[in-house]
Amino acid sequence: MACGILLLPCRSPASCEWEIPADDVRGVGVNDVIDVRHGSACHLRRKGDDRHASWGEIAAGLVRIFLDARDDLMEVLTGVATLRSAEDELFRSLRALSGAGWEIQRNSPGALRKVASFLPSNNLLYSYVLFGVIPSLYADRLCMRPSARVTDTAMALDAVVGPALRGLGCGLDLTPVSQREFMTTCLTADAVVFTGQPRNADAVAAKLGTDTLMVALGSGPNPIVVGLEAKLARACQDIVEARVYNSGQDCLCPDIVFVHESVMKEVVERLEDLLTRVVIGERHSPGVQVAPLVYQDAVAGASEFIDRHRENVVSGGSVDADGFVEPTLVSLPWNPDFHPPELFSPIVTLMEYSSPSDIEAWMASPCESERGMYVSVYGEPALDRERVATSVVTRECTTFDIEDGNRPFGGYGASASSVRHRGTRTARPVLLSAEVRR
Repeated sequence: MACGILLLPCRSPASCEWEIPADDVRGVGVNDVIDVRHGSACHLRRKGDDRHASWGEIAAGLVRIFLDARDDLMEVLTGVATLRSAEDELFRSLRALSGAGWEIQRNSPGALRKVASFLPSNNLLYSYVLFGVIPSLYADRLCMRPSARVTDTAMALDAVVGPALRGLGCGLDLTPVSQREFMTTCLTADAVVFTGQPRNADAVAAKLGTDTLMVALGSGPNPIVVGLEAKLARACQDIVEARVYNSGQDCLCPDIVFVHESVMKEVVERLEDLLTRVVIGERHSPGVQVAPLVYQDAVAGASEFIDRHRENVVSGGSVDADGFVEPTLVSLPWNPDFHPPELFSPIVTLMEYSSPSDIEAWMASPCESERGMYVSVYGEPALDRERVATSVVTRECTTFDIEDGNRPFGGYGASASSVRHRGTRTARPVLLSAEVRR
Protein backbone atom coordinates (compact mmCIF):
# COMPACT_ATOMS: atom_id res chain seq x y z
CA MET A 1 0.00 0.00 0.00
CA ALA A 2 1.36 3.40 -0.95
CA CYS A 3 2.19 5.57 2.00
CA GLY A 4 -0.12 8.52 2.62
CA ILE A 5 -1.87 10.52 5.27
CA LEU A 6 -5.52 10.32 6.15
CA LEU A 7 -6.83 12.75 8.73
CA LEU A 8 -10.22 11.42 9.63
CA PRO A 9 -13.09 13.82 10.25
CA CYS A 10 -14.42 13.78 13.79
CA ARG A 11 -17.29 11.34 14.14
CA SER A 12 -19.05 13.71 16.54
CA PRO A 13 -18.89 16.94 14.52
CA ALA A 14 -21.16 18.83 16.89
CA SER A 15 -18.75 18.48 19.79
CA CYS A 16 -15.29 18.40 18.25
CA GLU A 17 -13.54 19.97 15.32
CA TRP A 18 -10.75 18.47 13.24
CA GLU A 19 -8.55 20.87 11.35
CA ILE A 20 -4.85 21.07 10.68
CA PRO A 21 -3.73 24.33 12.26
CA ALA A 22 -1.61 26.71 10.26
CA ASP A 23 0.81 27.27 13.13
CA ASP A 24 3.32 24.78 14.46
CA VAL A 25 1.76 22.84 17.36
CA ARG A 26 4.78 20.86 18.49
CA GLY A 27 4.98 22.91 21.66
CA VAL A 28 1.45 21.93 22.69
CA GLY A 29 1.65 19.54 25.62
CA VAL A 30 -0.50 16.43 25.91
CA ASN A 31 -0.54 14.95 29.41
CA ASP A 32 -0.45 18.35 31.06
CA VAL A 33 -3.11 20.00 28.93
CA ILE A 34 -6.23 17.91 29.46
CA ASP A 35 -8.69 20.11 31.30
CA VAL A 36 -10.90 17.54 32.99
CA ARG A 37 -13.11 20.24 34.49
CA HIS A 38 -14.75 20.55 31.10
CA GLY A 39 -15.78 16.91 31.31
CA SER A 40 -14.51 16.31 27.79
CA ALA A 41 -11.10 15.24 26.55
CA CYS A 42 -11.77 17.28 23.43
CA HIS A 43 -10.85 20.57 25.14
CA LEU A 44 -7.20 20.91 26.05
CA ARG A 45 -5.08 23.63 27.55
CA ARG A 46 -1.62 24.16 28.95
CA LYS A 47 -1.16 24.44 32.69
CA GLY A 48 -1.20 28.09 33.66
CA ASP A 49 -2.48 29.08 30.22
CA ASP A 50 -5.97 29.92 29.06
CA ARG A 51 -5.21 28.75 25.55
CA HIS A 52 -7.19 25.67 24.54
CA ALA A 53 -5.95 23.21 21.94
CA SER A 54 -8.37 21.14 19.90
CA TRP A 55 -7.87 17.43 19.35
CA GLY A 56 -7.21 18.39 15.75
CA GLU A 57 -4.13 20.30 16.88
CA ILE A 58 -2.90 17.44 19.04
CA ALA A 59 -3.51 14.91 16.25
CA ALA A 60 -1.79 17.12 13.69
CA GLY A 61 1.25 17.47 15.96
CA LEU A 62 1.50 13.70 16.44
CA VAL A 63 0.97 12.95 12.76
CA ARG A 64 3.59 15.50 11.74
CA ILE A 65 6.19 13.79 13.94
CA PHE A 66 5.71 10.49 12.16
CA LEU A 67 5.51 12.00 8.69
CA ASP A 68 8.69 14.01 9.20
CA ALA A 69 10.47 10.81 10.29
CA ARG A 70 9.09 8.63 7.50
CA ASP A 71 12.41 7.81 5.80
CA ASP A 72 14.17 7.01 9.06
CA LEU A 73 11.22 4.90 10.22
CA MET A 74 11.27 2.87 7.00
CA GLU A 75 15.00 2.26 7.37
CA VAL A 76 14.48 0.95 10.91
CA LEU A 77 11.39 -1.12 10.20
CA THR A 78 12.78 -2.91 7.15
CA GLY A 79 15.13 -4.65 9.52
CA VAL A 80 12.15 -6.81 10.55
CA ALA A 81 9.44 -6.11 7.96
CA THR A 82 9.06 -5.74 4.22
CA LEU A 83 8.98 -2.15 2.97
CA ARG A 84 5.47 -2.80 1.67
CA SER A 85 4.14 -3.84 5.10
CA ALA A 86 6.16 -1.12 6.88
CA GLU A 87 4.51 1.52 4.71
CA ASP A 88 1.14 -0.02 5.53
CA GLU A 89 2.01 0.16 9.23
CA LEU A 90 2.82 3.83 8.89
CA PHE A 91 -0.47 4.49 7.13
CA ARG A 92 -2.41 2.61 9.83
CA SER A 93 -0.48 4.46 12.53
CA LEU A 94 -1.33 7.84 11.00
CA ARG A 95 -4.97 6.84 10.78
CA ALA A 96 -5.02 5.74 14.43
CA LEU A 97 -3.33 8.94 15.58
CA SER A 98 -5.80 10.99 13.56
CA GLY A 99 -8.65 9.15 15.28
CA ALA A 100 -7.18 9.30 18.78
CA GLY A 101 -9.19 12.36 19.74
CA TRP A 102 -12.42 10.75 18.63
CA GLU A 103 -11.49 7.58 20.53
CA ILE A 104 -10.75 9.42 23.77
CA GLN A 105 -13.76 11.70 23.52
CA ARG A 106 -16.05 8.76 22.79
CA ASN A 107 -14.74 6.57 25.61
CA SER A 108 -13.86 9.33 28.10
CA PRO A 109 -11.18 7.24 29.88
CA GLY A 110 -10.54 7.99 33.52
CA ALA A 111 -7.18 9.41 34.52
CA LEU A 112 -4.48 6.73 34.87
CA ARG A 113 -1.36 7.28 36.91
CA LYS A 114 0.71 4.61 35.17
CA VAL A 115 0.21 2.08 32.38
CA ALA A 116 2.62 -0.79 31.66
CA SER A 117 2.62 -2.12 28.09
CA PHE A 118 4.37 -5.07 26.48
CA LEU A 119 5.46 -4.22 22.93
CA PRO A 120 5.12 -7.28 20.64
CA SER A 121 7.75 -8.45 18.17
CA ASN A 122 5.70 -7.87 15.02
CA ASN A 123 3.86 -4.80 13.71
CA LEU A 124 6.31 -2.75 15.74
CA LEU A 125 5.38 0.76 14.65
CA TYR A 126 1.64 0.23 14.76
CA SER A 127 1.85 -1.48 18.14
CA TYR A 128 4.06 1.34 19.44
CA VAL A 129 1.27 3.76 18.51
CA LEU A 130 -1.67 1.66 19.75
CA PHE A 131 -0.18 0.45 23.04
CA GLY A 132 2.16 3.36 23.71
CA VAL A 133 1.49 6.70 22.08
CA ILE A 134 -2.31 6.79 22.25
CA PRO A 135 -2.63 5.54 25.87
CA SER A 136 0.01 8.10 26.85
CA LEU A 137 -2.53 10.79 25.93
CA TYR A 138 -4.64 9.89 28.97
CA ALA A 139 -2.05 8.35 31.32
CA ASP A 140 0.48 10.29 33.36
CA ARG A 141 3.14 7.74 32.49
CA LEU A 142 3.31 4.96 29.90
CA CYS A 143 6.04 2.38 30.57
CA MET A 144 6.70 0.02 27.67
CA ARG A 145 8.94 -3.02 27.39
CA PRO A 146 10.09 -4.18 23.93
CA SER A 147 10.09 -7.87 23.07
CA ALA A 148 13.54 -9.40 23.56
CA ARG A 149 13.32 -10.62 19.95
CA VAL A 150 13.39 -7.09 18.53
CA THR A 151 14.90 -4.96 21.29
CA ASP A 152 17.43 -3.23 19.05
CA THR A 153 14.85 -2.43 16.37
CA ALA A 154 12.32 -1.18 18.92
CA MET A 155 14.86 1.06 20.59
CA ALA A 156 15.95 2.42 17.20
CA LEU A 157 12.30 3.19 16.38
CA ASP A 158 11.90 5.02 19.68
CA ALA A 159 15.10 6.95 19.03
CA VAL A 160 13.58 8.25 15.77
CA VAL A 161 10.25 9.54 17.11
CA GLY A 162 10.45 9.26 20.90
CA PRO A 163 12.22 12.57 21.63
CA ALA A 164 9.69 14.55 19.58
CA LEU A 165 6.78 12.72 21.20
CA ARG A 166 8.13 13.43 24.65
CA GLY A 167 8.69 17.03 23.63
CA LEU A 168 5.00 17.19 22.73
CA GLY A 169 4.18 15.91 26.20
CA CYS A 170 3.66 12.16 25.76
CA GLY A 171 4.86 10.44 28.93
CA LEU A 172 6.13 7.42 27.00
CA ASP A 173 9.15 5.49 28.31
CA LEU A 174 10.48 2.50 26.35
CA THR A 175 12.93 0.50 28.47
CA PRO A 176 14.81 -2.68 27.42
CA VAL A 177 14.57 -4.75 30.59
CA SER A 178 13.83 -8.40 31.26
CA GLN A 179 10.26 -9.50 31.78
CA ARG A 180 11.14 -10.24 35.40
CA GLU A 181 12.38 -6.67 35.91
CA PHE A 182 9.41 -5.21 34.09
CA MET A 183 7.05 -7.01 36.46
CA THR A 184 8.13 -4.53 39.14
CA THR A 185 6.69 -1.79 36.96
CA CYS A 186 3.54 -3.80 36.30
CA LEU A 187 2.93 -4.29 40.02
CA THR A 188 2.66 -0.53 40.54
CA ALA A 189 0.64 0.20 37.39
CA ASP A 190 -3.07 0.98 37.22
CA ALA A 191 -3.36 -1.01 33.99
CA VAL A 192 -1.23 -3.54 32.10
CA VAL A 193 -1.46 -4.15 28.35
CA PHE A 194 -0.06 -7.58 27.45
CA THR A 195 0.54 -8.80 23.91
CA GLY A 196 1.86 -12.30 23.43
CA GLN A 197 1.33 -15.96 24.19
CA PRO A 198 -1.67 -16.81 26.45
CA ARG A 199 0.50 -18.86 28.80
CA ASN A 200 2.73 -15.84 29.36
CA ALA A 201 -0.35 -13.66 29.90
CA ASP A 202 -1.49 -16.09 32.59
CA ALA A 203 1.91 -15.92 34.27
CA VAL A 204 1.84 -12.11 34.34
CA ALA A 205 -1.77 -11.97 35.54
CA ALA A 206 -1.02 -14.35 38.41
CA LYS A 207 1.44 -11.83 39.87
CA LEU A 208 -0.74 -8.73 39.62
CA GLY A 209 -2.89 -7.34 42.39
CA THR A 210 -6.64 -7.75 42.04
CA ASP A 211 -7.14 -4.01 41.52
CA THR A 212 -4.82 -3.92 38.49
CA LEU A 213 -6.64 -3.98 35.17
CA MET A 214 -5.02 -6.26 32.60
CA VAL A 215 -5.86 -6.15 28.91
CA ALA A 216 -4.45 -9.16 27.04
CA LEU A 217 -4.19 -9.62 23.27
CA GLY A 218 -3.10 -12.95 21.87
CA SER A 219 -3.82 -14.45 18.47
CA GLY A 220 -6.14 -16.81 16.62
CA PRO A 221 -6.21 -18.83 13.39
CA ASN A 222 -8.47 -16.24 11.70
CA PRO A 223 -9.93 -18.72 9.20
CA ILE A 224 -11.28 -17.68 5.82
CA VAL A 225 -14.35 -19.44 4.43
CA VAL A 226 -14.88 -19.63 0.67
CA GLY A 227 -18.45 -20.81 0.05
CA LEU A 228 -20.18 -22.05 -3.08
CA GLU A 229 -21.55 -18.52 -3.73
CA ALA A 230 -18.22 -16.74 -3.34
CA LYS A 231 -16.81 -14.41 -5.97
CA LEU A 232 -13.69 -16.45 -6.41
CA ALA A 233 -11.43 -13.88 -8.06
CA ARG A 234 -11.92 -11.46 -5.15
CA ALA A 235 -11.75 -14.15 -2.46
CA CYS A 236 -8.54 -15.67 -3.80
CA GLN A 237 -6.85 -12.32 -4.20
CA ASP A 238 -7.76 -11.44 -0.61
CA ILE A 239 -6.47 -14.79 0.66
CA VAL A 240 -3.05 -14.25 -0.89
CA GLU A 241 -2.77 -10.62 0.19
CA ALA A 242 -3.68 -11.52 3.78
CA ARG A 243 -1.46 -14.59 3.98
CA VAL A 244 1.71 -12.99 2.61
CA TYR A 245 1.42 -9.74 4.58
CA ASN A 246 4.98 -9.15 5.80
CA SER A 247 5.92 -12.60 4.50
CA GLY A 248 3.14 -14.08 6.66
CA GLN A 249 4.60 -12.71 9.90
CA ASP A 250 1.49 -11.18 11.41
CA CYS A 251 -1.10 -12.43 13.91
CA LEU A 252 -3.94 -11.47 11.54
CA CYS A 253 -2.73 -13.73 8.73
CA PRO A 254 -5.18 -16.63 8.14
CA ASP A 255 -3.78 -19.99 9.20
CA ILE A 256 -6.55 -22.01 7.53
CA VAL A 257 -8.88 -21.49 4.55
CA PHE A 258 -12.05 -23.59 4.35
CA VAL A 259 -13.19 -24.10 0.76
CA HIS A 260 -16.52 -25.60 -0.31
CA GLU A 261 -16.06 -28.82 -2.24
CA SER A 262 -17.96 -27.45 -5.25
CA VAL A 263 -15.37 -24.71 -5.87
CA MET A 264 -12.24 -26.37 -4.50
CA LYS A 265 -10.71 -27.20 -7.88
CA GLU A 266 -11.06 -23.65 -9.20
CA VAL A 267 -9.81 -22.11 -5.95
CA VAL A 268 -6.70 -24.31 -6.03
CA GLU A 269 -6.00 -23.29 -9.62
CA ARG A 270 -6.48 -19.59 -8.92
CA LEU A 271 -4.35 -19.61 -5.78
CA GLU A 272 -1.60 -21.60 -7.45
CA ASP A 273 -1.47 -18.97 -10.19
CA LEU A 274 -1.57 -16.02 -7.79
CA LEU A 275 1.19 -17.42 -5.60
CA THR A 276 3.51 -17.66 -8.59
CA ARG A 277 3.05 -13.90 -9.04
CA VAL A 278 3.98 -12.97 -5.48
CA VAL A 279 6.96 -10.60 -5.55
CA ILE A 280 9.97 -12.15 -3.82
CA GLY A 281 13.13 -10.36 -2.72
CA GLU A 282 14.80 -8.45 0.09
CA ARG A 283 12.77 -6.67 2.77
CA HIS A 284 13.88 -3.15 1.82
CA SER A 285 12.98 -3.48 -1.88
CA PRO A 286 9.78 -1.73 -3.06
CA GLY A 287 6.88 -4.05 -3.88
CA VAL A 288 8.40 -7.16 -2.27
CA GLN A 289 5.77 -9.29 -0.53
CA VAL A 290 7.85 -12.25 0.63
CA ALA A 291 11.37 -11.95 2.02
CA PRO A 292 13.48 -14.15 4.32
CA LEU A 293 11.76 -14.66 7.67
CA VAL A 294 13.09 -12.80 10.69
CA TYR A 295 12.91 -15.55 13.30
CA GLN A 296 14.59 -18.94 13.06
CA ASP A 297 11.82 -20.67 15.01
CA ALA A 298 9.32 -19.47 12.37
CA VAL A 299 11.55 -20.93 9.65
CA ALA A 300 11.78 -24.22 11.56
CA GLY A 301 8.00 -24.27 12.13
CA ALA A 302 7.30 -23.70 8.44
CA SER A 303 9.75 -26.41 7.42
CA GLU A 304 8.26 -28.90 9.88
CA PHE A 305 4.69 -28.14 8.74
CA ILE A 306 5.57 -28.54 5.07
CA ASP A 307 7.42 -31.82 5.70
CA ARG A 308 4.50 -33.17 7.73
CA HIS A 309 2.06 -32.43 4.91
CA ARG A 310 4.42 -32.99 1.97
CA GLU A 311 1.98 -35.23 0.09
CA ASN A 312 -0.62 -32.43 0.18
CA VAL A 313 1.69 -29.67 -1.10
CA VAL A 314 0.25 -28.34 -4.36
CA SER A 315 2.97 -25.78 -5.12
CA GLY A 316 6.02 -24.27 -3.49
CA GLY A 317 7.36 -26.05 -0.45
CA SER A 318 11.03 -25.09 -0.36
CA VAL A 319 12.80 -23.59 2.66
CA ASP A 320 16.41 -22.45 2.44
CA ALA A 321 19.19 -21.83 4.94
CA ASP A 322 18.78 -18.04 4.71
CA GLY A 323 15.25 -18.21 6.14
CA PHE A 324 13.42 -17.89 2.85
CA VAL A 325 10.15 -19.86 2.72
CA GLU A 326 8.72 -20.19 -0.77
CA PRO A 327 5.04 -19.18 -1.06
CA THR A 328 3.40 -22.55 -0.57
CA LEU A 329 -0.07 -23.98 -1.20
CA VAL A 330 -1.23 -26.97 0.85
CA SER A 331 -4.60 -28.65 0.20
CA LEU A 332 -6.02 -30.95 2.90
CA PRO A 333 -9.13 -33.14 3.05
CA TRP A 334 -11.71 -32.40 5.74
CA ASN A 335 -10.42 -33.26 9.20
CA PRO A 336 -12.39 -31.97 12.22
CA ASP A 337 -9.42 -32.68 14.49
CA PHE A 338 -6.98 -30.50 12.55
CA HIS A 339 -6.06 -27.32 14.42
CA PRO A 340 -3.53 -25.24 12.47
CA PRO A 341 -0.48 -23.90 14.25
CA GLU A 342 0.27 -20.20 14.03
CA LEU A 343 2.57 -20.15 11.01
CA PHE A 344 4.51 -16.91 10.67
CA SER A 345 5.28 -17.75 7.04
CA PRO A 346 3.70 -17.52 3.55
CA ILE A 347 1.91 -20.89 3.64
CA VAL A 348 -1.70 -21.04 2.40
CA THR A 349 -3.43 -24.07 3.93
CA LEU A 350 -6.75 -25.12 2.39
CA MET A 351 -9.26 -27.59 3.79
CA GLU A 352 -12.24 -28.82 1.82
CA TYR A 353 -15.67 -28.80 3.49
CA SER A 354 -19.09 -29.97 2.36
CA SER A 355 -21.42 -28.38 4.90
CA PRO A 356 -21.17 -25.11 6.86
CA SER A 357 -22.35 -27.05 9.90
CA ASP A 358 -18.98 -28.82 9.85
CA ILE A 359 -17.20 -25.47 10.12
CA GLU A 360 -19.55 -24.36 12.92
CA ALA A 361 -18.80 -27.54 14.86
CA TRP A 362 -15.06 -27.08 14.30
CA MET A 363 -15.16 -23.48 15.52
CA ALA A 364 -17.24 -24.46 18.55
CA SER A 365 -14.72 -27.13 19.59
CA PRO A 366 -12.90 -26.45 22.89
CA CYS A 367 -9.61 -25.64 21.16
CA GLU A 368 -11.05 -23.19 18.64
CA SER A 369 -13.52 -21.62 21.07
CA GLU A 370 -10.54 -20.79 23.27
CA ARG A 371 -8.67 -19.01 20.49
CA GLY A 372 -11.59 -17.62 18.49
CA MET A 373 -10.75 -14.21 17.04
CA TYR A 374 -12.06 -13.48 13.53
CA VAL A 375 -13.51 -15.51 10.66
CA SER A 376 -13.75 -14.04 7.15
CA VAL A 377 -16.78 -15.32 5.23
CA TYR A 378 -17.07 -15.19 1.43
CA GLY A 379 -20.23 -16.49 -0.20
CA GLU A 380 -21.43 -18.77 2.62
CA PRO A 381 -24.91 -17.51 3.65
CA ALA A 382 -25.22 -19.96 6.55
CA LEU A 383 -22.30 -18.22 8.30
CA ASP A 384 -23.34 -14.66 7.47
CA ARG A 385 -23.99 -13.35 10.99
CA GLU A 386 -22.24 -11.37 13.69
CA ARG A 387 -20.37 -14.29 15.26
CA VAL A 388 -19.61 -17.94 14.67
CA ALA A 389 -18.91 -19.48 18.08
CA THR A 390 -16.37 -17.08 19.63
CA SER A 391 -15.11 -15.58 16.37
CA VAL A 392 -16.26 -12.23 14.99
CA VAL A 393 -17.43 -12.47 11.36
CA THR A 394 -16.02 -10.21 8.65
CA ARG A 395 -18.12 -10.28 5.48
CA GLU A 396 -16.50 -10.44 2.04
CA CYS A 397 -13.24 -9.04 3.39
CA THR A 398 -10.32 -9.99 5.60
CA THR A 399 -9.35 -8.90 9.08
CA PHE A 400 -6.85 -6.45 7.60
CA ASP A 401 -9.72 -4.62 5.93
CA ILE A 402 -11.80 -4.10 9.08
CA GLU A 403 -9.12 -3.65 11.77
CA ASP A 404 -9.39 -0.17 13.33
CA GLY A 405 -6.86 1.01 15.93
CA ASN A 406 -9.43 3.28 17.60
CA ARG A 407 -11.96 0.51 18.20
CA PRO A 408 -11.95 -2.70 20.28
CA PHE A 409 -9.88 -5.47 18.72
CA GLY A 410 -10.16 -9.26 18.87
CA GLY A 411 -12.80 -11.90 19.38
CA TYR A 412 -14.50 -13.73 22.23
CA GLY A 413 -11.96 -16.50 22.68
CA ALA A 414 -10.10 -16.18 25.96
CA SER A 415 -6.72 -16.70 24.28
CA ALA A 416 -7.48 -14.12 21.61
CA SER A 417 -8.44 -11.10 23.70
CA SER A 418 -9.56 -10.63 27.27
CA VAL A 419 -9.84 -8.30 30.25
CA ARG A 420 -8.87 -9.32 33.78
CA HIS A 421 -9.90 -7.33 36.81
CA ARG A 422 -10.60 -8.20 40.42
CA GLY A 423 -10.26 -11.92 39.92
CA THR A 424 -12.44 -12.14 36.81
CA ARG A 425 -11.37 -12.73 33.23
CA THR A 426 -13.80 -11.74 30.47
CA ALA A 427 -13.11 -12.64 26.86
CA ARG A 428 -14.16 -9.93 24.39
CA PRO A 429 -12.71 -7.47 21.87
CA VAL A 430 -10.63 -4.96 23.82
CA LEU A 431 -9.43 -1.36 23.71
CA LEU A 432 -7.76 0.16 26.77
CA SER A 433 -9.54 3.53 26.60
CA ALA A 434 -12.91 1.73 26.54
CA GLU A 435 -11.96 -0.46 29.50
CA VAL A 436 -11.05 2.46 31.74
CA ARG A 437 -13.89 4.80 30.77
CA ARG A 438 -15.25 6.94 33.57
